[in-house]
Amino acid sequence: MFYLKFIIKSAIDDFRRNKVRSILTSLGILIGVASVILLIAFGLGLKKYISDQFETLGKNLVMVLPGQGFGRMGGQGLIGGIEFDEKDVSKIKRIKGVEALAGFFIKTIKIESKTNSQISTLLATSADGFAVTNLKIDKGNFFTNADNEKGAKVVVLGGEIATKLFESADEALGAPVTIQGQRYTVVGILKKAGGGALGSEIDTRSIVPFKSAYTFNPNKKFFAMYIKAQDEANIDDLRKEIKNTLLKRYNEDDFSVTESSELMSTINSIFSILNAVLVAIAAISLIVGGIGIMNIMYVTVTERIKEIGIRRAVGATKSDILYQFLSESVILSLLGGFLGLFISFLVVAFIQRLFPAYIDLQSVLIALGVSSFIGIVFGVFPAKRAADLTPVEAIRYE
Repeated sequence: MFYLKFIIKSAIDDFRRNKVRSILTSLGILIGVASVILLIAFGLGLKKYISDQFETLGKNLVMVLPGQGFGRMGGQGLIGGIEFDEKDVSKIKRIKGVEALAGFFIKTIKIESKTNSQISTLLATSADGFAVTNLKIDKGNFFTNADNEKGAKVVVLGGEIATKLFESADEALGAPVTIQGQRYTVVGILKKAGGGALGSEIDTRSIVPFKSAYTFNPNKKFFAMYIKAQDEANIDDLRKEIKNTLLKRYNEDDFSVTESSELMSTINSIFSILNAVLVAIAAISLIVGGIGIMNIMYVTVTERIKEIGIRRAVGATKSDILYQFLSESVILSLLGGFLGLFISFLVVAFIQRLFPAYIDLQSVLIALGVSSFIGIVFGVFPAKRAADLTPVEAIRYE
């Protein structure tokens, strides 16, 4: 124990004599550790954010998407698939086990108030669209199925788009807006950061009755359909029934039928792979930092050759010299690791106001473990060089 204390104290004394060099040497490890920890924290935060969004849906939501959606890696995706129509909606509504169904038409539009204009995404759906996607109203009301049947020119605005068009949500409620030259009345404002099945982007969207949007959608098509099942236990049977119904009109590759938990699992897999790639890229800076430590330790060995010779002459063994320089390398790495961890905590604490990033115990252990490992791996070569010097060679070195 005394020997270990002596080795550590000796290393710290050397750092004090070369403070600037020690800090600069640790900087590479600091940047690498901070990069890795922050990317892991953002990845964890992203998973939590997605999980929170899908938790609002429940486990009884089935989504019918064009192409292969997210259900199959390398599939057709959401581009180039079919569009659904009211005949599809009518047939699926008759399937046993369907509690509610809403089709969605999507179009980028320009929406204007008397004083401002914004580019927004128009969602045209039935009144069931609000229930199926678990959207919440902040002010006013959702439009009704009666509004949809008569093609009423009413609109429900996302919280963000409402405040951009008007000074406040209160002022927006009941006010007229113009969508692509057509006059609509604002009947409701959604709660901000609505999320739900349509994502947080719902804050910037404008939702109108499907039949009032025929001008924008002359073919009366739906981009996607969301179905709420009556019983979660029978959701697999419901998916099969929906698929069999659609196969009577379309090819298997034209559409995908997926549930929220399956979509969540696929998205998590995609982000896990992406996060692993980003962490691997960030880890390159750790290797660069390790090389920096090795270079500095070689310089340190050269500067202290006479000191090494004197120590060997008064009885220090090869092992003593090896442990001395190896401990200095490890302490430099740990210093960078702790500083990188500290900076990561500060950054995450600030970011948490906007995004649910967080640092877990595994990240901390990885940071300190990697720091120690780098110190040992990159420190052992210069330490061995110091230990291999004979007392005579070292003392005579100029």
